[in-house]
Amino acid sequence: MEPAVSLAVCALLFLLWIRVKGLEFVIIHQRWVFVCLFLLPLSLIFDIYYYVRAWVVFKLNSAPRLHEQRVRNIQKQVREWKEQGSKTFMCTGRPGWLTVSLRVGKYKKTHKNIMINLMDILEVDTKKEIVRVEPLVTMGQVTALLNSIGWTLPVLPELDDLTVGGLIMGTGIESSSHKYGLFQHICTAYELVLADGSFVRCTPSENSDLFYAVPWSCGTLGFLVAAEIRIIPAKKYVKLRFEPVRGLEAICDKFALEAQRPENDFVEGLLYSLEEAVIMTGLMTDKAEPSKLNSIGNYYKPWFFKHVENYLKTNQEGLEYIPLRHYYHRHTRSIFWELQDIIPFGNNPVFRYFFGWMVPPKISLLKLTQGETLRKLYEQHHVVQDMLVPMKCLQQALHTFQNDIHVYPIWLCPFILPSQPGLVHPKGDETELYIDIGAYGEPRVKHFEARSCMRQLEKFVRSVHGFQMLYADCYMNREEFWEMFDGSLYHKLRKQLGCEDAFPEVYDKICKAARH
Repeated sequence: MEPAVSLAVCALLFLLWIRVKGLEFVIIHQRWVFVCLFLLPLSLIFDIYYYVRAWVVFKLNSAPRLHEQRVRNIQKQVREWKEQGSKTFMCTGRPGWLTVSLRVGKYKKTHKNIMINLMDILEVDTKKEIVRVEPLVTMGQVTALLNSIGWTLPVLPELDDLTVGGLIMGTGIESSSHKYGLFQHICTAYELVLADGSFVRCTPSENSDLFYAVPWSCGTLGFLVAAEIRIIPAKKYVKLRFEPVRGLEAICDKFALEAQRPENDFVEGLLYSLEEAVIMTGLMTDKAEPSKLNSIGNYYKPWFFKHVENYLKTNQEGLEYIPLRHYYHRHTRSIFWELQDIIPFGNNPVFRYFFGWMVPPKISLLKLTQGETLRKLYEQHHVVQDMLVPMKCLQQALHTFQNDIHVYPIWLCPFILPSQPGLVHPKGDETELYIDIGAYGEPRVKHFEARSCMRQLEKFVRSVHGFQMLYADCYMNREEFWEMFDGSLYHKLRKQLGCEDAFPEVYDKICKAARH
């Protein structure tokens, strides 16, 4: 009885503290309390529900039959919108806080919301090496199913909650992208409902203009209802080598060299300062040395970026065998390194052993509960950006990141960019090696001012024919945006397909003016 009384007293004192200080004060200044007591348990319940639901749906094979019915319902909603006079633009009815993007666009409140309840894996065809999925299927769902039957995606972006639709309509990348390109480059077909309510399927050979224009379009050409994606045989482990490198020139040279080696299945770098990095290269394998096996995804294990940093501190190379699914989601538990700002003691061994099984909190729930005050604080004192620049400009780019925002660690991920039509392609006519520079954290540059500093960074990226991932804050004006992205095919199709009166232009959807 005594423990129950003690617990009740603690709960009462906690509620009294909130009453005195105010809920907003607690959420802003002691956010870890709110996250640990409320968001972590709630996130766990969400995960269990969606995992069980996906497993049952796939085992019962009910998804394909229900899919056709749901697509017809989407077409019906679009036709009703037309019959009612097409008074406002359309958008998906999914709440803005559910997306992994940091934006919660106010357009959701003014546009016609089309409900799209499509979250199932429809078919796995191992003969054709294709998986057919609905747009709200997450990367966590995909790895759980495909890895269990010996298959995987060639490019499987990191965070569990990223959806197929978001990765196609936005973009996605992983440490295998130096071989396979961005997420869009492993897709073989898209199925959409267009502005007039019609259904269309597009591939590189059928409705090819639409196929190449869809990626990065952020849902402004139609509603994605299914996608076909390449799959490849999976192996049990990733044989991962860790190599600390010092000196910026040596880092850039080594990284470019490893990114061009075809034998590497995975290439990734973590930059801990302008002169210090750990470069990782991996191979898929079915065999592992037991003494070097590291199940890094277990809840009690150190956060991956902290584990990698130890190789830099000891100045030693390393070799580990990591289970494939653990490798794919190696940054998930710490949301790369963002969670250290929310739960400062999250990597402490005591916290990991007792509470690590509930980590991470859902990004969507973090967004839902952050409030206007905290959102503004994050906007002015926090950076989350991915800039894609040619590999030949890496050294210059890292100097620019240092001068403009000074955020570490920095994530480095190489990828090939084919010369194909669409919003994003190399300047020339040949495939080119690019690199994603990911900066997530609190800027340490003196007198940081979000708008001016980010506009400087965006200007540099445009000057080297690079691109900014559109999930993040974009400070460019319309002219600058279309200088960065090739809108020729996109605007042509918007006119042809009647999108100009049905969907906002992509710039209007992602620019700062679209934020709360």
